[in-house]
Amino acid sequence: MTRPENNLDFPPPLAGFEHINRYWDKMHNITAAKILPGEYYVTTQNEAIVTVLGSCVSACVRDKVFGIGGMNHFMLPMTTANSSDAWKNVNISAATRYGNFAMEHLINTILGNGGMRENLEVKVFGGGRILAQMTDIGSRNISFVREYIATEKLALLAEDLGDTCPRKVMYNPITGKVKMKKLRSLHNNTIIDRETEYMQKLDIEPVESEIDLF
Repeated sequence: MTRPENNLDFPPPLAGFEHINRYWDKMHNITAAKILPGEYYVTTQNEAIVTVLGSCVSACVRDKVFGIGGMNHFMLPMTTANSSDAWKNVNISAATRYGNFAMEHLINTILGNGGMRENLEVKVFGGGRILAQMTDIGSRNISFVREYIATEKLALLAEDLGDTCPRKVMYNPITGKVKMKKLRSLHNNTIIDRETEYMQKLDIEPVESEIDLF
C-alpha cells in the first residue's frame, strides 16, 4: 500500500467515526485507527484498528464473507461489582461504555453497513489485572464477554484474556488477522491513568444515548 500524502488521502471513515484518530503505521504499511477506552470503530476498508488494553476488554468482530468489521474497547461499570451476573443488571438505557451495549453498538454498526449476523466471527483480548484498586474488574470483564458471546451464539475464533500485563492489539477486519503484543514492562502510567479515568466516568456520566437491540 502506498503511503498517503496526508490524512485527507486516508480511506474515508464510515459516518460517525470521523472523530477517531487515524495515522499511518510505517511498520505495517497501513492506515490505522486508534481507539481509546469507551470507543469503537467499524470499517469497510483495508485498514487496521489499534488499541492498548489493561483491565478493559476488546472484541474484534467481522463479517468473514464481506470483510466488514470493527473493534471496541470497554469496561464494566463499578456499580455492578457486587453481582456475579452484574452486567445483566445494567439499566437498559445505558450508554456504549457498558460492556453489553459496547457489543451491541459494534455489532449493529457492522450489520447496518452490510454485514450479516450468520457470517460474524469474534476474537477477544484483554482483562489483565493491572489496577490494584480494582483487583477483580479484569476477570469480570472476561466473564461478561465470554457469556455474551455464548448467549448470542457468536463464533469465537480466538481469545487472549487475563494475566497481569497490558496488551497492544492490532486488528484488520478485511483479513481477520490480529497482531498482539504483551507489554511486560510499563514505561509510564498512561494505560493505568486512562483506565482509572474511564472507570470513574462510568459511574458519574449521564446516559448519552439509547440504542435498539438486534
